Order: sequence, then structure tokens, then C-alpha cells
Amino acid sequence: MIGMSRGKLLRKIAEEVLGEENAKKIWGRIEIIGDIAVIRKPPGLPAEVFVPLGEEIIKRLPYVKSVWLAITSVRTQYRIREHIFLAGENRSTTTYREHGCVFKVDINSVYVSPTLNYEHKRIANLVKPGEFIINMFAGAGLFSIIIAKKAKPKKIISIDINPQAYELMRENIKLNGVEEVVEARLGDASQIVREFAGMADRILMPLPEYSRTYLPNAILALRDCGVIHAYDFVSAEEKEEALLNGMKIFSEELRKHNVRYEFLYERVVRSVGPRYYQVVLDIKVCRD
Repeated sequence: MIGMSRGKLLRKIAEEVLGEENAKKIWGRIEIIGDIAVIRKPPGLPAEVFVPLGEEIIKRLPYVKSVWLAITSVRTQYRIREHIFLAGENRSTTTYREHGCVFKVDINSVYVSPTLNYEHKRIANLVKPGEFIINMFAGAGLFSIIIAKKAKPKKIISIDINPQAYELMRENIKLNGVEEVVEARLGDASQIVREFAGMADRILMPLPEYSRTYLPNAILALRDCGVIHAYDFVSAEEKEEALLNGMKIFSEELRKHNVRYEFLYERVVRSVGPRYYQVVLDIKVCRD
């Protein structure tokens, strides 16, 4: 096993426990968050099948202390999945580290995905000194805190409607020493951004289910010109088509408002299902 990557090791374990065909359905659905492994349950396989897999992961991966099975997709504005405990320590809280920052998270009360690791750093690298930023769907605060630590923004208004996520975010702001920069707010972003109309240089919308719905609120909060980072789910046959479809969708939405816009960057973040993708669009928006 020496030199074997974590992904290959997880796949090998899945093949040994479940057989090659079943392993193909799940090995890419395993995420390591701190010392917790989360397996996203594919359709057609009963939950009890995953108990021996969880037990074997505990035996073979010393850095994993708890294994859970995600039995639903991300749901509601709170962005949480329902999980079943499989093996190891029966706890859902862990310490997750990313880009030199430390986060307390609870997989049963807040959405966290290592697949956003690249996006967290990419956005932080774009931020210019002195920017006023609004994160409309902040969760436990990962985007906001990493930006505050890696860049030099003036202020980040970090909003979430989920009370448990909000409390974790407040704790994480203190853990990382960014209290002077990141302001945690509990509530509906569509209402809170009204307090900051015309103030934001940059707005993050990392909740794909609501980015289109809340786009008018984001535009309201921007200065005369600013950047919106919009994440969305898009149906398409291929990745390239997903990007084109996403740009078309947001172009149609932006034309409803009295703005000029330009797509600065677009990227497929990940595949979330057959012919279904999560994309991010960086959009410069200027009011006429």
C-alpha cells in the first residue's frame, strides 16, 4: 500500500469489501472531512451493505475515526444531508483544515465538501486589498475565513440562514482570528443584503439551488460595478456544454435588470450526477 494515493486506496478497499461492480458505484462518492469519512449512498444499494465497508475503512485508514453514510442529497436552505452512522466513533463533529485555516464542522448540521478546496483558494487569490465582500450563503464560514486570511479585504459580511451553521461560523471566525474582518450574520440573505445596498465590490453565491433566485438581491448590493461569483447546477451532455448552458441561463436572468455584464471566468466544479454539473461563473456586473 506504500505510495498508494488515498483515492486508490479507498477504491481498493471498496472493491475488496463490495466487489468490483458495486465499488464502481461508490468509490468516488467517499469524502474525508477532518477525521470523518462520508460515503454518499448511490441508488439501488441498501444501507446495510455499507456497514462492513465502514468497518474496513476504520481498520485500514488510521486517520479516519468515524464513518457515516449520506442517504439523501443536500436539501433545504440549510444545505444538509441526512446521515446514518456506520463505524468507529459515533460523532458527527470534527476539525477540518484547509489552506492554513482550521474549522469546526458538524456534517449533520452544515454543508462541507472538500471538492470546494480549489474554489476557496481561487476566489481568495482574486480579492484585491480593501474590498467589501458579501458572502450570501456562508455555511460554517470557509470561503469567508480563507479570504480573510489569504487576502486583505476591508470587510466580509458572512450570512447564513441556518442557526447551527451560524454558530459554527462564529466559532470558526474566532478560531482563525479574523473577527476584525469577518462579520457573521444570521438570517435570509435577501433581507440582510438590503442593509448594504450599493456597497459590495464582490459577492459570493455558493448555494447553487438559490443563486438564480437571489441574483436580484446580489445586484442590489453591488457598487456601480462589481463581481458576482455564482454557483449553479446545470444539465448538459458534456462539461463544455454545461458551461455554455450556465452562461445562457445567467445571461437571460441578467437581461431582466438594467445592467451590463461580462463573464470573466467559468469552470465546472464537479459532476453531481449523470449529465448534471455544478458550475461557477465569475460575472462582472455594472449598473447603467
